[in-house]
Amino acid sequence: MKRRHFLHRAGSLVLLLGASDIAWGATIVAVRVWPAPDYTRVTLESDTPLQARHFVTSQPDRLVVDVDGLELSPTLREIVGKVRADDPYIAGVRVGQNQPRIVRLVIDLKQPIAPQVFTLAPVADYQHRLVFDLYPTVPIDPLMALIREKEEAERRAQAALNDALGEFIDRIGRGNHTTPPAVAAAPNPPASRRSDAEAGQRSRVNRLIIVALDPGHGGEDPGAIGPAGTREKDVVLAIARRLRDRINAEPNMRAMMTRDADFFVPLRQRVEKARRVQADLFISIHADAFTNPNARGASVYALSERGATSEAARWLANKENAADIVGGVNVKHSDAHVLRALMDMSTTAQINDSLKLGSAVLGHIGKIGRLHKPRVEQAGFAVLKAPDIPSILVETAFISNREEEQQLRSAEYQDQLADALMNGIRRYFQKNPPLARNRQL
Repeated sequence: MKRRHFLHRAGSLVLLLGASDIAWGATIVAVRVWPAPDYTRVTLESDTPLQARHFVTSQPDRLVVDVDGLELSPTLREIVGKVRADDPYIAGVRVGQNQPRIVRLVIDLKQPIAPQVFTLAPVADYQHRLVFDLYPTVPIDPLMALIREKEEAERRAQAALNDALGEFIDRIGRGNHTTPPAVAAAPNPPASRRSDAEAGQRSRVNRLIIVALDPGHGGEDPGAIGPAGTREKDVVLAIARRLRDRINAEPNMRAMMTRDADFFVPLRQRVEKARRVQADLFISIHADAFTNPNARGASVYALSERGATSEAARWLANKENAADIVGGVNVKHSDAHVLRALMDMSTTAQINDSLKLGSAVLGHIGKIGRLHKPRVEQAGFAVLKAPDIPSILVETAFISNREEEQQLRSAEYQDQLADALMNGIRRYFQKNPPLARNRQL
């Protein structure tokens, strides 16, 4: 009797609401577009799983996606305004109700792409995600891009020097013989001494030294979040950019960043990027977090072959290795056998060199602030498993500590960290000059 009464009331409620008021299918809760040089990611987040079909057209290049069980909504329409003018792959997006309960997205492309479309289960603060990763059909060669960037910087520097010399010559013609400050401040050594020094330097290093900088997290993965809402992915990118500028100012040295904006890079691809440019060093930059808000201080980590050197190191490695789960990796497309082979190739020599680099960096970081650990810790960090590149992970501070969070937001402290890291890199190379390569860069 009670059950019949309940069903009667429920049926009356449905009749009162009317068909248009009853929720049907999935609801889009957010749409995001993450442009990057390597690929652009488009994400549809919903309260229930989405199913989609897609096809690609040419002349013009387009990606067409039909999403089942969906009604057009204001949140979904927001995707049109999410596309940036400088997106390397997307020219624009159109969205409409193609059929009842089927929404069609038409993504107009700037170049041919090879799309990867996959779904992600709820994790962290995310609900169900439908992801479109738009990769170019012809991948970018990061080494050639780095060389072109260096050549362009040298061209601009030479143009600025020519302008300064031209102005100086004009002043001489007008009777003003004052020596330019830059010339007066840097007199040339005698030719014999200069040639000897240059020959000695060439005998040590006759190529471009490349340092891979890896700002942790990014894009879909914000990393740790401080008490005031500071996101790890933002502060570590700011620090990495400052360090990049210092590296690029060094003769014969260039920085390659695994990401130079707010987008997600899987851990495996971070390692692959460093290897493709034949990097001499790999430095992954993070901002630690812990359940105890009083934890503080910087730490440096290297890879371990025999397990973590402490429970804290093991806990941190597990947390950082979970970044792919939050950021979102297309598991079906990952080359699992290649990944396993890469991870098994890590050598004792690489780990020993990583410990030397870590010690040099840790010594200089300790001069500007507190250290959480006085020595380089070790654990199984996936991002440090390049078999032929000395690699370290730097936890610059505890973003979960309110005081250190404020430091990390400070431009002054970010500069101090970049200086300390740069001094550590210099010290490492002073004691461990890079070897010559078969291929001169």
